[in-house]
Amino acid sequence: MSRRVYERGISYDSVRHTYYLYMDMGRDETGRRQRQYRTFSSLAGARRARDAHLAERARSSHIPTLSMTLDDWLEEWMRDIILPNRAETTIYGYQKIIENHVSPALGDLPLQAVSPKDLQHYYARMMREKGLGANSVRRHHDLLAAAFHAALRQDMILRSPTDRVEPPRVVQKETRFYTSENLKKLYRLLEGHWLETAVHLAGSLGLRREEICGLRWDSVDFQLRKIHIRAARTAAGAKIIDKETKNRSSARVLHMGDDIFTLLKRERLRQNETKLVLGGDWPDSGLVAVDGMGKPFSPNCLSMNFTRFIRTHPELPPLTLHGLRHTFATVASAQGAPLFDIGKALGHSTPATTGRIYTHLVDQLHADTLERVAQALR
Repeated sequence: MSRRVYERGISYDSVRHTYYLYMDMGRDETGRRQRQYRTFSSLAGARRARDAHLAERARSSHIPTLSMTLDDWLEEWMRDIILPNRAETTIYGYQKIIENHVSPALGDLPLQAVSPKDLQHYYARMMREKGLGANSVRRHHDLLAAAFHAALRQDMILRSPTDRVEPPRVVQKETRFYTSENLKKLYRLLEGHWLETAVHLAGSLGLRREEICGLRWDSVDFQLRKIHIRAARTAAGAKIIDKETKNRSSARVLHMGDDIFTLLKRERLRQNETKLVLGGDWPDSGLVAVDGMGKPFSPNCLSMNFTRFIRTHPELPPLTLHGLRHTFATVASAQGAPLFDIGKALGHSTPATTGRIYTHLVDQLHADTLERVAQALR
């Protein structure tokens, strides 16, 4: 006989040189025992599969059947895991996704019964019937994956259904930016306008809108010509939130060139003069980006008014306020700044982040490198 038992659950066929794994799958509805067989070319592979099967069977025997729905779990997950550990803006975004989309579509399903097919159908429906983009639906998938994996870690489900679906692919948005000539034209058109300082901070320093709105006068060192980026002001719905910068790398120190130095000096003088006139009516927020009455600007206010300004000047190509940050990176690269230094100025965590966002810069650097090599070999 060519096949013999090698060890527990594993036999070996000396003719076929194959290992056979026997797996007990329990009993079906009629009480009949279910078995599965798998073949392996190596003993190590058969042992790994056997140990994984036994571990899952042992684990499944300790997971009780729950009456909890997906809605019940998402409520508990948000309360006990997300609220204590995430920023308010993240919490707000999660709540809106759950309330507006996940809960109406999937919330009544038992947590332990949600299948990959349920989720795949949900993703398709969100894009086909609700008109959501691939990137938006991908955020739904990321939220559900985090929630299901939390349930998996707490032994509430056997496996996460999100591991067996195909979520929408993230679509890289087109990076729009100005040339240096367009940027200079924009600066000329904005002279004396209340948006002037904010636009220069975005275009000449690459600040995010939240960083512009969160910049305080005590972070501006006129003597050393340094600006310390260490705070942000963002929105969660109608609520304005003051917080730290996006991440540790976002906290950085930037040099003030002559244009920024002059603009901030002028803005500081204007605010001090208005404060003397208004007296106690001046809301002393300590922020740089405030209106004529001292009221701080919200990020959405800056974005919308900048877009409105661009639309009223047809001589300028379409651009968003965030596009000025891309413009800074592009102009800096054109002046010979290395990608690493550009990423540091922008507050990126790694050079890979800069390269992923600004692929046009990487492509240009690649072309320049090849051209220099070709010139050297001529």
